[in-house]
Amino acid sequence: MWREFISVFDMFKIGVGPSSSHTLGPWRAALSFVHRMEEQGLHPQHIQIHLYGSLAKTGRGHGTDLAVVMGLQGEDPATCPTHLIPETMQRLKQQHRLLIDGKQEVDFDPAHDIVFHYQESLPFHPNGMAFEAKSSTGEIFREVYYSVGGGFIVKEGESTGYVQTTTADIPFPIDTAADLLYWCQTTGLSLAELVMENECAVRQEQEIRKGLQHIWEVMRDCIYKGCHTEGELPGVLRVKRRAAELNRRLLHGVKDQGYDDWISKIRTHATAFHDILDWVCCFALAVNEENAAFGRVVTAPTNGAAGVIPAVLHYMMIFRNHDQPEDIERFLLTASVIGGIFKKGATISAAMGGCQAEIGVSAAMAAAALTEALGGTQRQCLMAAEIAMEHHLGLTCDPVAGLVQIPCIERNTMGAVKAITAAQLALQSNPDQAKVSLDTVVKTMWETALDMNEKYKETAEGGLAAHIPLGLSEC
Repeated sequence: MWREFISVFDMFKIGVGPSSSHTLGPWRAALSFVHRMEEQGLHPQHIQIHLYGSLAKTGRGHGTDLAVVMGLQGEDPATCPTHLIPETMQRLKQQHRLLIDGKQEVDFDPAHDIVFHYQESLPFHPNGMAFEAKSSTGEIFREVYYSVGGGFIVKEGESTGYVQTTTADIPFPIDTAADLLYWCQTTGLSLAELVMENECAVRQEQEIRKGLQHIWEVMRDCIYKGCHTEGELPGVLRVKRRAAELNRRLLHGVKDQGYDDWISKIRTHATAFHDILDWVCCFALAVNEENAAFGRVVTAPTNGAAGVIPAVLHYMMIFRNHDQPEDIERFLLTASVIGGIFKKGATISAAMGGCQAEIGVSAAMAAAALTEALGGTQRQCLMAAEIAMEHHLGLTCDPVAGLVQIPCIERNTMGAVKAITAAQLALQSNPDQAKVSLDTVVKTMWETALDMNEKYKETAEGGLAAHIPLGLSEC
């Protein structure tokens, strides 16, 4: 039977920071618009982009204008050299000429042709955008897209819900935690094994394993780069990077000769609980500093929460000695199915649900994955996910100056630590005695999202964003 299916490769997308909703989603929407123009045989003379709602209010800080330009040029966010992004926008501002899909030049002035509608939202989702292509005869080809979280996009008229999925004949359809537990108990498979069976209905196993290793490699490279890059993050806040300094201090100034040597040195130097805690924080900081600097990251499930899963994964590898390729694959597979349950039952978009939809979901994903890696039962894995989200309920999204820096970067360290704590609690608990199920907390999260004041949903109009003065020399 053909069913909607969220693949591990839907949940973990390789892209560019700082935001999956405001950068990666609009980038992919622009690519889709270019493809649609090619299908229609259109050769526009002029293009204009309209950004609405949350995309308008925090779009500049999240690089939405850069993203749509890169997408219109046909650049792939998974492979595009990140240094080209600011260079492209600078050239465009000077020359006012945009090369569509690398083939056709059109007049384009970003100051006038990227329109920010700050006081207007489209009805389907807060992250709405419209692309307009004008022909030489004055005809306008217009399409509306929504960035619904985690780099997922929906074109107006092609979806009735927030879940954008692949249709596949999968053996074990999973929409809820109850579904997942039922299939695990029926088959005796672990969460990761069950997810792999579904993935194999879409791709060859070798392709899946190769793809998972590539996801891991991007996470690995991001952490390593973030832990070795100093300076300030872009934007008016002038936030100083901290991961590199923390890395140097924890290793007592000892330099490494590459990633493997670095990991070896961490194992040697980290012997106490506070050392391990510092390293988990360092890993999470590194990823989200890279994300804030338009670096290459993996949505996990979003860019704003991209540091939690890599940090917990490194904790598992370095300090719990689960560092084989199959350990990493199982971790990612388990995490992805938990993320899919939240996406189907609630949201992973901060513009819809606040930061509980980002840091909360990522912590739940990481907690379940770590629990399985450490020998937990299927029910303990679900319990860990529930515990992690239960203690993120109501977390608002209030980015200062519309930048994914304050409080977003530090929240990833909190999410990572909570995920580890949730896993430890679940491993030491009896799920039979649990009073709250994962499905209950998913439902509660969605109800909380609907009740939450709009100013706390990635608008930079409430919370910390309303009380921190801009232009600070240090934060």
